[in-house]
Amino acid sequence: MQKYLKLLTIILSLVLLNLSCRQEDEPISLGERPPLANSVVAGLLERTALNDGSVDNIIDRANCFTVKLPVMVKVNGTDLLVDTENDYANIEAIFDASDDDTDVLEILFPITVILSDFTEVAVADQTQFNALSAECNGENEADDDIECLDIQYPITASIFNITTELFDSVSITSDLQLYNFIEDLESDDVVDIDFPINVILADGTEVSVGNLIGLEQTINDAKDSCDEDDDYDFDDDDCNNCTPNQLADVLTGCTNWTVDKLERNDQDLEDNYVGYSFNFIADGTLSAETNTNSFSGTWEGNGSGNNISVIINIPNLNDFNTTWNLHEIEQNQVDLRMGDDRLRFETNCSNNGGDGDGTGNTGTLATTLADGLWVVGSYTEDSDNQTSNYSGYTLNFNIDGTVVADNGTAINGTWAPQNSDSELALNFGSTVPFDEFNDIWDVISVTPAQVEVRDVSGGNGGTDTLILTKQ
Repeated sequence: MQKYLKLLTIILSLVLLNLSCRQEDEPISLGERPPLANSVVAGLLERTALNDGSVDNIIDRANCFTVKLPVMVKVNGTDLLVDTENDYANIEAIFDASDDDTDVLEILFPITVILSDFTEVAVADQTQFNALSAECNGENEADDDIECLDIQYPITASIFNITTELFDSVSITSDLQLYNFIEDLESDDVVDIDFPINVILADGTEVSVGNLIGLEQTINDAKDSCDEDDDYDFDDDDCNNCTPNQLADVLTGCTNWTVDKLERNDQDLEDNYVGYSFNFIADGTLSAETNTNSFSGTWEGNGSGNNISVIINIPNLNDFNTTWNLHEIEQNQVDLRMGDDRLRFETNCSNNGGDGDGTGNTGTLATTLADGLWVVGSYTEDSDNQTSNYSGYTLNFNIDGTVVADNGTAINGTWAPQNSDSELALNFGSTVPFDEFNDIWDVISVTPAQVEVRDVSGGNGGTDTLILTKQ
């Protein structure tokens, strides 16, 4: 009952003007409070602030808590210190190093776990850990936390206590502080949120909310709008930024794809297709050829992000024929999955996204970037999304190795592909914010519409990801 009263009396949009205009000795009555429907907003905010236990499922396979970092784990026999959330990618890299082994992660106890309400629990051994994880909802089962929307902090709240007639301003800078703020409110507290506040939706869209009604509506609309990724598949998120057009550009931009990996029903079949070359045409047809045989078929890709389906149909080559899920696009490689089955094409072509005939080297990193204007589609530094810092800028990569970032004021820099297009060197000097790009980046993928590069720090293991998008 006490918690219900708390939620009932969280008045997130009290008109403080009424309070400031009252006479010094004028009593304040409960009748001055806005409608009690505001308790719905309090519940939604509390669920949004809950600790998301799914972010480290690669370690604990439990959606209702996270393992407190740092923690030592043994990954396929290799000791690894997980110091930040960016180190989860290091675990995945070890898992991905081989397709033919059994991936095993062992937690080195004792550890501490953080529950959804941010309570910390010491865990001494595997038995205690198993008992705790058994209390969580299972894989992809509904839970209380809202993961499809994030509050952009800080937000400011003003608290007025009707009994003491005192009020104060509180700056809330994290989910933990917001959750505790709601939990600690007394039944006679009324609260005003300093609007507007910004929220970030699952697709990265930033929405400005101007009042209490808008906040409730925004959270309600967003709460079930995304896949909360509450499964235990650590490698199901490698295509967050993939599109069918990107897939088409890569497959049709090169010729003579070969089968690097083909596994169906626990049987390795790639050796059956040594000497086959596959060519994908923009009209949805494809061919598979050897020195003595030729097969014709069709292909198509639909969907977005990690849910792109790739339908392949080649009569007389039934091992390829099914609806695959696009798992990952890398330079000169396309990886498809269907349950435990997998198909990976690769090519030596340097013309990704070009005209497909290899002439003119039109798809190399240099010629791709030098063709037209680019914008910063996404930039994250150690999980901190800083894309908005580059809004309004266009990037012009000149063939002479100079690059100009321009939003009305030009920022000059240099660029250079290195190591056979596997790296991209950028240098903008000390000019903010482009000084953040000064590095030698690893090239992840190149298409005519998008270039993705990444840098993993040798010091703290942090990962920076930069995606350039063709304007």
